Amino acid sequence: MSHTQDHILIVDDDRDIRTLLADYLEKQGLRCTVAADGREMKSALEHHRVDLIVLDVMMPGEDGLTLCRNLRAGGGNHANTPILMLTARGEDMDRILGLEMGADDYLPKPFVPRELYARIRAILRRARALPPNLDAAPPANARELHFAHWRLDTVNRHLVDAQGTVVALSGAEYRMLGVFLAHPQRVLSRDQLMELTQGREADVFDRSIDLLISRLRQRLGDNAREPAIIKTVRNEGYVLACEVTAQRQTVADAP
Repeated sequence: MSHTQDHILIVDDDRDIRTLLADYLEKQGLRCTVAADGREMKSALEHHRVDLIVLDVMMPGEDGLTLCRNLRAGGGNHANTPILMLTARGEDMDRILGLEMGADDYLPKPFVPRELYARIRAILRRARALPPNLDAAPPANARELHFAHWRLDTVNRHLVDAQGTVVALSGAEYRMLGVFLAHPQRVLSRDQLMELTQGREADVFDRSIDLLISRLRQRLGDNAREPAIIKTVRNEGYVLACEVTAQRQTVADAP
């Protein structure tokens, strides 16, 4: 365990659940702050350093999916804070959308607090296993990233080609491309890519990284047999084989 308490923000409109989870997690040595809705969540993030957010999907006003999406897209100090989504059992669409919008993990209700604690520890452990100089995304103030004949719009989270045609990206594709653009011309192993793009525990034989690379190459029009943008480095991983330049976000651009 770290020498300082990990700070967990619990966002759920059900007071009983908030109290139950906070009491249990604090007994496990975690520090907890609770919020009943998006407004209280934003206030907590403005006043506290938070290590992980437990975020319920079904809430009045802004739901958890909207809050997750806005947090990831908004930049700022908490844009990359790990998020664990709480979803109703059987709501597969909520789970899929949550992961696509940038959640690190999900837990269907009902659940036992012990399982939530185990998920939290796993997410924090994965986040801290990354090398200190390896980031999951480009700088938060980079409004656009230019590479090859493409530009990535980090505000609207889509690709634009040389002719100005917009290419939509899934959440997973956007995160993967963001990792490469944060580390151009650096070989990234599959394990590193897994840590940086997927919050879920992955099977050691999981080929999702290779499939995601294949999909991203298709988006970029990169020849799979002789790729020029994302190249395969045998027995090592993948590398973005081009330079990246950033257009910084100005005060006028800020949301």
